[in-house]
Amino acid sequence: MYIRVSNSGGRKYLRLVESYRDESGRVRQRHIAQLGRLDELEEKQIQSLINSLRRFTSDTPPEDGEKVTPQFQRALEVGPTWLLTELWETLGLGPMLLQALRSGRRVFDVEAAVRLMVFNRLCDPESKLGLLRWLQQVVVPGIDTSRISHQHLLRAMDALMAKREVIRKALGKRLLPLLDQELSVVFYDLTTIRIQGEGKVEDDLRQYGLSKELKGPARQCVLGLIQTADGLPLDFELFEGN
Repeated sequence: MYIRVSNSGGRKYLRLVESYRDESGRVRQRHIAQLGRLDELEEKQIQSLINSLRRFTSDTPPEDGEKVTPQFQRALEVGPTWLLTELWETLGLGPMLLQALRSGRRVFDVEAAVRLMVFNRLCDPESKLGLLRWLQQVVVPGIDTSRISHQHLLRAMDALMAKREVIRKALGKRLLPLLDQELSVVFYDLTTIRIQGEGKVEDDLRQYGLSKELKGPARQCVLGLIQTADGLPLDFELFEGN
């Protein structure tokens, strides 16, 4: 049902109208009630009618004289994640990851967790916890982001590390043919990645060394990146921070 303004005798009337389908399936309208002449109805009368109808809904009617402030919610962003999803599927990265990570039984979608981390790194780089906050602002096609937890992201990283050599070779086979150039010349660059925390593990790459970021000593590791002349990354390696 809805309100319609109709003209009769040069005057405008408010009417309550209902839409329905007749026996042939055609949509028709029928007049339910006439609410009065529009020029004779005061705003207070219309508001009173609205408040009366609200008694039969979950909305709480405002008190007399109380102003209703509209509430606006931020629309979820979908453009960048939609574009990245199209690229991800076109490049076949999903099936490639599933093939590389096929061994082992997991109770969560590790490919989806990896995809979300990649998309976040490209759109709005955050930590794993920051990624979960980012997911509250975006829509990622094909992924129920409400089912992704912090533990899922950490376990997905462990799965990637366990299969990193297999994944790197599979990525090379998939991406190198897309580069329309001879790879006889590549560039190699180093940068430092600063680390927080004091914990240590066996064969720890996190060592104190000269930081490019701080211009002084910091606990860090060194990232070596191989890229084409146009800056497209081909491979990487991590070294001790000193």
